[in-house]
Amino acid sequence: MKTRFAPDRGLSSRMLITSFLLGLLYVGFVALLIALTKSAVLAVVIAGGALFVQYWFSDRIALYAMHGRIVTPEEAPQLHGAIDRLCALADMPKPRVAIADVDMPNAFATGRNPKNAVVCVTTGIMRRLDDDELEGVLSHELSHVAHRDVAVMTIASFLGVLAGLITRFGLYGGLSRNRDQNAALVVLTVVAVSIIVYAISFLLTRALSRYRELAADRAGAMLTGRPSTLASALTKISGDIARIPSRDLREAQAFNAFFFAPALSGQSVASLFSTHPSLETRLDRLGALSRQLGEQA
Repeated sequence: MKTRFAPDRGLSSRMLITSFLLGLLYVGFVALLIALTKSAVLAVVIAGGALFVQYWFSDRIALYAMHGRIVTPEEAPQLHGAIDRLCALADMPKPRVAIADVDMPNAFATGRNPKNAVVCVTTGIMRRLDDDELEGVLSHELSHVAHRDVAVMTIASFLGVLAGLITRFGLYGGLSRNRDQNAALVVLTVVAVSIIVYAISFLLTRALSRYRELAADRAGAMLTGRPSTLASALTKISGDIARIPSRDLREAQAFNAFFFAPALSGQSVASLFSTHPSLETRLDRLGALSRQLGEQA
């Protein structure tokens, strides 16, 4: 699907490389576990089924977890109107539109492909942003859909769970029945491999997540031609999230990699482990883009 969102070869190459490396990582992991245990095949089948459900029903799962619901143009005319304008401007199919009734100001896109995508905003973000700022956020989310990085992140994020699933089945399934002298060595090997696999997949998905946010900022701002409104929305949201109760933020942090802004309450997170680039980096990039567009005008 070709849209008017600015293509990003850097994002495409990173998605390809990340997917390839994760694929190699997990093929090797599964092969080793099959060689070590008798129950690894069952674990792979179960994990594969869970991955299929996660990929095929990712939009429903995300909406359910965030208490979101699909809304009609009659229920949310302003929101639908903004998305209609942006989709027409971008020459892309209109995704389904949803609202999550939570105070945390945020937005996310989900779905396995552009034809099955959903863009969801919270009531908190709708209350806090003006029309232009909300349009900037929506353009950012629509660029995720157009670039297809939502589906890649859905798979990449879930694969980190595979190590834990297979290890659990190995430890409490076949390994618990293995009483020979090699059992302890097998357990230690499985646990060590699981830790390594999880650590590598964690770093790979975090690196991809940070880059995709910068790519979406750039593409969304270029589509609207107003980087300053997106920067204003980022500043407002980041400041307001710090005032949301910690309990609510902890419940939402599982969606950090998909949110417009991370659900963190003033906590400093090392850049290597963060799902998002720093606010300063995003604002600097948008400022540079604003100057660039101004020079071309």
